[in-house]
Formats: sequence, C-alpha cells, structure tokens
Amino acid sequence: MITFGSNTRVYLAAGATDMRKAVNGLMVLVCDVLEADPFSSHLFVFCNRLRDKIKILYWHNNGFWLFYRRLEKQRFWWPTHGEQASIEITSRELSWLLEGLDVTQVKAHKTAKFALF
Repeated sequence: MITFGSNTRVYLAAGATDMRKAVNGLMVLVCDVLEADPFSSHLFVFCNRLRDKIKILYWHNNGFWLFYRRLEKQRFWWPTHGEQASIEITSRELSWLLEGLDVTQVKAHKTAKFALF
C-alpha cells in the first residue's frame, strides 16, 4: 500500500481533462496549467468531461504512480473552470470525493489544535 506523507497536498485541476493523456501529458498540464512541480510528491487529480473518470498523478521516490478510477453509473462532483486552474483540498476531502460526496457540501469536525505551555 502506498502511504502519503503528512506534507503531501492534493490539487484538483478545475474543468475537464482529456483522459487519453498518460503520465507525460499530465505532467505537462501540471507544469503549464497548474504551474506546479510534478516531482513535488503532491497529488494532482484530473477528471473527464462526463465526470465519470478520475486520474491521479503522484511522484514517489523514483517514478510516477498513475491512479485511475472509472464509475459505471454515478458522477463525481468536480469544480468548473473558473478563475483558478486548481483547487487545493485535504486528503480527507479527496477520500470523500472518491466516495461520491461534494466536498463543498460536507461539513466535518474541525481539527483541534492545542498549545502546550
């Protein structure tokens, strides 16, 4: 099983992506459209026009992982192409998105932070 570091961020590429793109094509999108470093060990998430397929690009140690998920009947919630090319979400919100939830509608408990004196 792959584990992600605590400093790993998750970026959704707003709008639709051509799912024929493989690792190299998605790397170009990360660099040019999202203006990010594909070798940063962050998760870059892409969705097709029909919102039934998702690809996640992830650099780990010495190579890329390309995760792919296809839904048979339902659709993913996905941000439209607005002013932002990407939207940052938490890894917990990514889990919700993959389960079919709209991450903008889900209200979870906020993380408690305590100061040590």
